[in-house]
Amino acid sequence: MKMSKFSQEIEVSGHLIDSSILTKIFDKIMDLKGEFNVEEMDIGTKKKDHSYARLTVTGRNQSHLDEILNTIYREGAVSKIQKEIKLKKSPKNFVMPDNFYSTTNNHTQVFVKGKWISVENMMMDKCIVVKGNKAFCVPVRDVKKNDQIIVGEDGIKITPPERPREGVNVFEFMGSSSSSERPTQHIAKQVADDIFNTKKKGGKIIIVGGPAIVHTGADDSVSELIRSGYIDGVLAGNALAVHDIEYATLGTSLGMNVKDATLAYHGHRNHMDTINAVFKAGSIANMVKTKKLTKGIMYECVKNNIPFVLAGSIRDDGPLPDVITDVAEAQRQYKKVLEGADMVIMISTMLHSIATGNMLPASVKVIVVDISQPTVTKLMDRGTWQALGIVSDVGAFLPMVAQQIRKRSK
Repeated sequence: MKMSKFSQEIEVSGHLIDSSILTKIFDKIMDLKGEFNVEEMDIGTKKKDHSYARLTVTGRNQSHLDEILNTIYREGAVSKIQKEIKLKKSPKNFVMPDNFYSTTNNHTQVFVKGKWISVENMMMDKCIVVKGNKAFCVPVRDVKKNDQIIVGEDGIKITPPERPREGVNVFEFMGSSSSSERPTQHIAKQVADDIFNTKKKGGKIIIVGGPAIVHTGADDSVSELIRSGYIDGVLAGNALAVHDIEYATLGTSLGMNVKDATLAYHGHRNHMDTINAVFKAGSIANMVKTKKLTKGIMYECVKNNIPFVLAGSIRDDGPLPDVITDVAEAQRQYKKVLEGADMVIMISTMLHSIATGNMLPASVKVIVVDISQPTVTKLMDRGTWQALGIVSDVGAFLPMVAQQIRKRSK
């Protein structure tokens, strides 16, 4: 086919049919009122075989064509003629050059000096800094003057997610949808199996938790998971730590007796008593050391050398001495704990869940559990499309997960 003035050949490879990659590319072109012609198509004949397609894409004019190409490049298409990346220097600290490339959370490669190299530290909504033969995903706050930053879309290849080749577990089958109508016990068993199998393979599992873990009576279940070696890090805010310690020392959460949901006498001051007790000790670790704290999530973290990061917010009481009130520093510490994570379980905390989701590559399994469907949906709408949303009371769901893991461990 003779190419028009405003046409370009693109190619795409992978599991194009069963992972709907080619369908998405066709859809994007048609949504943008462009034209395409399939020049070559080679479909894999076995489930592990890759497929290949070469297309000519046509736009009304150059800007229209560029708009189409930039959109389909993010679905896994690449230009048939390999182009080198374009670099511009950062004019000053914290400033990216105009037309900087904004990342997705999918695996990304860039074409540097005639070869493709993988971008390290992949996250969404960041820029890419190139240093020698390496490329890094960098947040704007870490941009330094004269950093070589990729601009435009040339020389960038994204590998979109593919349907797994073997079996279908809870993540692969349910994808990124959320519903309160699925069989909760069955999902709890599937999640427990995934947690058990991830750890069996030496994987790293992180929990992102909110105070509802304590309010709903799931504190003991999370503590058990940490004590049993299934959790490798805890990310939270001030509230989870305060109410976990309040429950461990006074039996209440926000002044309510957790065991029978009755209001404790003078219970309204219990969380402030708790904060005061931690300040008296100097830190959560000192409370454990002096045996003032003998159970709970924070206790198990300290006793089992599990790292935890508590990020502050403007509404915090106290906050506890362990809370990091500098949000930029808290974000950096979150990233350290998340490094190398294979699975992240987000429980009833929209703020910290969305923040954490923005730090994760798409390859990390994410479970988000919340009683509120809008909270679950919002996380996925913000870009963490790979999350499995479970709309359920964490006080009922987490004990079921812990019970199933206990059975598997015997």
